[in-house]
Amino acid sequence: MFERPQVGERAVLVHVQFKHEPNHADLREFKELVRAAGAQPIELVTAVRQKPDPKYYIGEGKIEDLQFIVESEEIDLVIFDHDLSPAQERNVEKFLKCRVLSRTGLILDIFAQRARTYEGKLQVELAQLQHLSTRLVRGWTHLERQKGGIGLRGPGETQLETDRRLVRQRIQYIKDRLEKVRLQRQQSRKKRQKAQWVTVSLVGYTNAGKSTLFNALTGADVLVENKLFATLDPTIRMIKLPEVGKVVMADTVGFVSRLPHDLVNAFRATLEETREATLLLHVVDRHDPRYGDTMHEVNQVLEEIGAGDVPQLVVYNKIDLSESLHNKLGTIEVDSDGKPIAVWISALTGVGLDKLCVAIQKRLATDMVQGTFELASNLASIRAHLYEIGAVLEEEVLETGWRLHVKLPKDQWQQMCHSEPLLKNLLPNCILDEEQNHGLE
Repeated sequence: MFERPQVGERAVLVHVQFKHEPNHADLREFKELVRAAGAQPIELVTAVRQKPDPKYYIGEGKIEDLQFIVESEEIDLVIFDHDLSPAQERNVEKFLKCRVLSRTGLILDIFAQRARTYEGKLQVELAQLQHLSTRLVRGWTHLERQKGGIGLRGPGETQLETDRRLVRQRIQYIKDRLEKVRLQRQQSRKKRQKAQWVTVSLVGYTNAGKSTLFNALTGADVLVENKLFATLDPTIRMIKLPEVGKVVMADTVGFVSRLPHDLVNAFRATLEETREATLLLHVVDRHDPRYGDTMHEVNQVLEEIGAGDVPQLVVYNKIDLSESLHNKLGTIEVDSDGKPIAVWISALTGVGLDKLCVAIQKRLATDMVQGTFELASNLASIRAHLYEIGAVLEEEVLETGWRLHVKLPKDQWQQMCHSEPLLKNLLPNCILDEEQNHGLE
């Protein structure tokens, strides 16, 4: 019986280019993924084919070349930049006598190393088990369990069947736990919606600088590393913007090309933060020559999770790394209506962050309502709520209560009027803040 070797660090990378497909593969990103997993890329083997070989994926000639490299270089691990079928993965392992990993397995391993919170570990384990469930092989059928008792002796449950049953049970357990997490997050979002808090989520390709920007805007201490998938667990912080008031900002997991569907499904509870956001800050590493492709990949994943229609503000980051783009630093791009659509910044140096805050305010403060009204002392709860959402600009204490000058988004005001009928007649002279639609100076 063939036994799988232990995982090592010296790795050979394999990439196949198919003639009928455009060559969009980024081999540099592939190598970075391998390094992020802790392996050392020794050599890259490439091949061109019409279609995958049904047995070895790369064909018998290439598999023999690969075997020579594995033996001569004492390779521990072979990593394919593709998803192999369970049969292909087993066939290649038996031929090469070393551990074989597909692209999905590689990304799952990176996620397993990066997960820190209980929720993150559950999500990664679920994705791993769903991936593993298709790769359980009949290697233990000789270990049949005997049923006891007269008339019941004979072949019982095989080890393979036991493994499959245990995996199914564990998957169901994790799904139940994650469903509780999803419901808890849903309750938290409902509380924020009830408080009329605006939510801004940072999205983007992995290693685009989202966590650096998040720390710069919120003063948080989220882990920042020059590694792929340094952030897995979402972090939420509150900031206050002059024109808007309190804003909930969320840092989310980064995306990557050909992100495994098992991961997207497992991280559903986390990605719902993105789908429910008021505005998405799409952070882009503008220094990356493939920035256009990475933006497309991110938008594809957003469509997949139902966040394709959420308004976006593009944030071109790492401008300090490109001399040809230095003159763009701090620039705000607007559309024909004067609405900000992109900002050029450096989150690391902080240049352009003030302009980014202005652009966020302009995007969130459109269609604002402002006005002055008096509240009687028996309406203190309304006053407290207005302060809670950061809507009060000025206040004057009166003998009968308070005179408040407020400014908040129109939809929030309408929600408050609906829940507090007494407010309908308190602000008769409310006006739209028309200046918000005139662009930026």
